[in-house]
Amino acid sequence: MGLREGALSIELKHVHKKFGDFKALDDVSLKIEDGELLALLGPSGSGKTTLLRVVAGLDPFDEGQVLFSGRDAENQKTHQRGVGFVFQHYALFRHMTVFDNIAFGLNVLPRKTRPSRDQIRAKVMELLNLVQLEWLADRFPWQLSGGQRQRIALARALAVRPQVLLLDEPFGSLDAQVRKELRAWLRRFHDEFHITTIFVTHDQEEALEVADRIVVMNKGKLIQVGTPEDVFHNPVNSFVLSFLGNVNFFHCRLEEGKAVIGESALEVPGLSVQRPQAAKLYVRPNQFKISRVFSPSALKAIVEYVNPAGTVVKINLKTESGQQILVEITQEELKNIKIKKHEKVYVSLKDVSYLEYVQDNP
Repeated sequence: MGLREGALSIELKHVHKKFGDFKALDDVSLKIEDGELLALLGPSGSGKTTLLRVVAGLDPFDEGQVLFSGRDAENQKTHQRGVGFVFQHYALFRHMTVFDNIAFGLNVLPRKTRPSRDQIRAKVMELLNLVQLEWLADRFPWQLSGGQRQRIALARALAVRPQVLLLDEPFGSLDAQVRKELRAWLRRFHDEFHITTIFVTHDQEEALEVADRIVVMNKGKLIQVGTPEDVFHNPVNSFVLSFLGNVNFFHCRLEEGKAVIGESALEVPGLSVQRPQAAKLYVRPNQFKISRVFSPSALKAIVEYVNPAGTVVKINLKTESGQQILVEITQEELKNIKIKKHEKVYVSLKDVSYLEYVQDNP
């Protein structure tokens, strides 16, 4: 298909966008490399879709620059930017067959650049084969499953041979299993064709699994940009950490290598402080160890619930001070310790996800 030919890099320089008094994009600067799959991740209202629409040329911006392979794109309309756009709710034409939906973008091209009917048919069937739905050419969108409709929407976007593919929550309305299948398919597709792709999602697992790099956004700002591994293991702040999955949070005081929480003290691996310091301690559920054996560097807790269903075992604990803790252990660990509801246990740290120092009151 030659989809890779002519892929573009995209650069945003100090882009600002307001809706009234609301800052949708606040001094956004970002470089998306040629052939990269970039995920925009953040809560609702963080600016993800606005950024995508600015790149597409669907929304104007107030200040800054958008460059396509180094060329200013401000005066280029959407169809001139070589972008294909896939929306969350498919936006397929209900009265058209699958074949005609995919062919639509080719049929409305100016006469001088429009392929012949035979060329359009060959292109549509090639795309249907690509998304593995060639047997549905004569069906209507309402006769398809959600996953099938989303793949048809992607095929339609690819029909005009875009240099940039923009995906706005493309799997957001699908059930969990279909989402997993389609994001695996998208990753395989991108590995083969390497179209520059920007992928908007609020699903952390989706971004971590699919993207080359992740941009975490909040309140119109870029909070962190990096590989999935870097963003997950080296969050720049507690917002990024908390947004990327479950995390336990403690108010504590750091003293002599330990985090003092109430009347208990947790030994913190690698901690070194010059003087006692108030802090907030963030710990992912898999960074705890559970034991029945007393330790002076552990929290005493009661087991409230054990959920062994799934690849990891989820355990809800309640400390002496009444704080709830979520712990995740392996099935093998559960077999070894055999803890049950209402048992007393001791919780210690394998590691800490993030420490946030707090200014002491004068």
